[in-house]
Amino acid sequence: MNGIPHGEPTGNEPSGKSDDEAHILVVDDDSRLRDLLRRYLVESGFRITTAADAAEARVKLQSLSFDLLIIDVMMPGENGLDLTESLRRDSAVPILLLTAMAESQNRIDGLERGADDYLTKPFEPRELVLRIRNILQRVAQAPAAVIEEISLGTYRLDMKRGTLFRGPQPVHLTTAEAALLLALAKTPGEPVSREALSQEAQCSGNLRTVDVQMTRLRRKIERDPKFPRYLQTVRGTGYVLKPD
Repeated sequence: MNGIPHGEPTGNEPSGKSDDEAHILVVDDDSRLRDLLRRYLVESGFRITTAADAAEARVKLQSLSFDLLIIDVMMPGENGLDLTESLRRDSAVPILLLTAMAESQNRIDGLERGADDYLTKPFEPRELVLRIRNILQRVAQAPAAVIEEISLGTYRLDMKRGTLFRGPQPVHLTTAEAALLLALAKTPGEPVSREALSQEAQCSGNLRTVDVQMTRLRRKIERDPKFPRYLQTVRGTGYVLKPD
């Protein structure tokens, strides 16, 4: 990792120069490398959050939105390959794997698990930055997938018609409830702030109204509204839709 600037880290929270920069989560159990990566990538213009293992990464992913993940393969507990494979089940966030294993089969295994790219240690920091920017550019240029229908247990949401069905029968939703559900369904698996939902559901900036509408939606969709499976709360942020 020659070329990475030295200096004491200032913390573990998102850093950077503007809100328009890509937000990256670095997951590595090596605290020294984690801090070096954070400092170098911040100086390269990215916003960085770090995690020491897969468990901490999952906590960060529940409350923050990321444009790319950098994950070390060899970590105690849940390793990077297993974490990548698990995340791929319900998330399309780009993943770049870091590993000390240089064999081609290891790279193939990482790509088969869902990684977008694979970088072998030791590496040049400039190469890491180039790979990050190439991945982000590909994602930006890729046409957005059109979601036509979302499954929520015995319910399904027809995105084109904006209608919720239980089996063949439509479920009555108020205008505000439908707007709230569709707003969450635009980015399934990604947290949406209560402020954004307030605007989508035309709640006139009243965040309490968003909570009330969410409670009503849960009563209509969830088997147990007190322990929601699909319409989950993201503490400190808002809500997230977790479809099947």
